[in-house]
Order: sequence, then C-alpha cells, then structure tokens
Amino acid sequence: GIFAEYPSPLHSTPLYFTPIIMYLKLIRNQPQGSAITGRLFINDHYFCNTLERVGYEIPPSSYPILVTMSPKFKRLLPLVQNVPQRSGIRVHRGTRPEHSTGCILVPANKETELTNLILKTQNNHETVTLKITDFAPAADNASAPS
Repeated sequence: GIFAEYPSPLHSTPLYFTPIIMYLKLIRNQPQGSAITGRLFINDHYFCNTLERVGYEIPPSSYPILVTMSPKFKRLLPLVQNVPQRSGIRVHRGTRPEHSTGCILVPANKETELTNLILKTQNNHETVTLKITDFAPAADNASAPS
C-alpha cells in the first residue's frame, strides 16, 4: 500500500501510519474535444481519474506540490508549483473541462482525500512531486486493433 509504519520522532506514541514519500503521477489520455482525461496515481497505485481543459493544460514535466489556502476557493488545496509562466494552478474538484483554466480536476469525493494525504506528507517535512506525462499516441492507425 501507500502507507507504512513509521516511528514518530516528535511524539511518544509508538507508531502511526503516514505516507513516507508521496509521488504523484498523472498519465494523460489523448484530447477529446475540449477535454483531456487522465489517471492519477499515488506511489504507483491508481487513485482517481482527472480532467483538464485543452489549451490550458500544464506542460508535461515534474512539479513540486504544496497544500496551501486557495484565495479563490477559500479552502486548503494542492498547489502545483513552478509551472512555466503560470501561477495559482491547483488540483480541485470539477466535472467539466470548463471548470478549469489550467487546474487539474478530480472527482469531488477525492479532493479532500488527496488534499489530506498531501498535507500529512508535507507536515512530515517531505516533498510531494507530481509527474505529468502525455499518453503516447499510436504510431499509425494501421497497426491499431480494429
């Protein structure tokens, strides 16, 4: 699983469960209309589907993630840092591409869970990284199964 027993250096409690290292991976599908769907993994375990808006998507790369208070949404949300020429890129709930102007959308029931998992890791002074990769297109349609 993504959790491990880890002794707390700050408390006298014997052991507690917390992520030791958190690595997020977003694998995008090919764009369809105005939407780019994808799959979000935490430490190589499927977590949820994602949705982005074509033309606003973040360039494929690795980015640090930090949970901070969102001035726009007035709640704690993951912030994707170091996006070239962009700021305020969040991971938040949404169901349609129009709900995003660059943010990564997740199902409403997964937003709080993801935020809390990242926050636990962050509070343990660990860095959380998001790696975004585009799904490789088929080389040609002739070799695709029909």
